Order: sequence, then C-alpha cells, then structure tokens
Amino acid sequence: MSSGRVWKFGNDVTTDVLAPGIYIKLPIEELASHCLETVDSKFSGSVIPGDYVVGGKNFGMGSSREQAAQVLKILGVTAVLAPSFGGIFYRNAFNLGLPAIILPNTDRIDDGQNLDIDLHAGKISNLSTGEELIGEAVPENLLAIVEAGGLVPFLETKFKQNDN
Repeated sequence: MSSGRVWKFGNDVTTDVLAPGIYIKLPIEELASHCLETVDSKFSGSVIPGDYVVGGKNFGMGSSREQAAQVLKILGVTAVLAPSFGGIFYRNAFNLGLPAIILPNTDRIDDGQNLDIDLHAGKISNLSTGEELIGEAVPENLLAIVEAGGLVPFLETKFKQNDN
C-alpha cells in the first residue's frame, strides 16, 4: 500500500456516525459528505484518497448498514485500523474492498501522522515516528477480495473462470 495521513477517532464509533441515518436515503456520494461529521466536521471535506482511519475499540459498531464502510471507500480511505470492529462492519468493509486491520495498540498512532501498511504481513510503519507496529495479518481469502475491488468483482471473476 502507499503512505497516507491518519485520521484518528476514539472508541465506539458507530455506523450511525459513519453514515448518519438522517441522510441514509440520499445518493451515496451525498451521504459520504456527512461521514463522521458529528465527531470531526472537517473529515469528509478534507480526507483524500490514500488516507487511513484509525479508531478505538468497537469501530463500526451498531446497525448492519453497509453504507458505513461504503462512504469511507468513496471518500478514498485506504484502510481502517482499530483494536476491534463491529462484526458486521468488519465484513461489510472487506465485501466493499476496504481493509479493516485489527491493531491492538492504536494508541501508538496520532492524528495527522503518516503510515505505510503491508496487509500481507500486518505490518504498519509509522513514517512520522519510525516505529513499526504489528497488527493481525489480513487472511488470504479476504486479501483476494480486497485486491479484486470487493466481493462482487471477486465473484464475477470467479464465475467467469468457472465458465471457461
């Protein structure tokens, strides 16, 4: 992966904070403009492709809305790192091609720092401090989904291969 800026958030960031229910019926791009606005009003207008979101425990807890991961992907977030994730958010993120990396010691990363991540090894290089952190390596089956761009493109490729 390439290096990117960290956007740091705390514990228990819910799916409603990521994709606020009041805007859920809007087009997804418009919904994305409200992502995380209740905790950082500048986030959606300032995040750029290649940036990372670092959260605390239970990141993405709450409802099953896949838009919570989808808006991060639309905004260009490369990966989300947290000590733990809401189970449905974790799976939705991978289904959409957004890596969710379990990293117990996110307290070692600060807002605005730059990271480089090796998904295969679970290695996070903090380019701002020189520190290397080890998270859980992303399982090969989930990496294949990410590399395909999400579950739907992954399955489309698989089905085409099986047709030949």
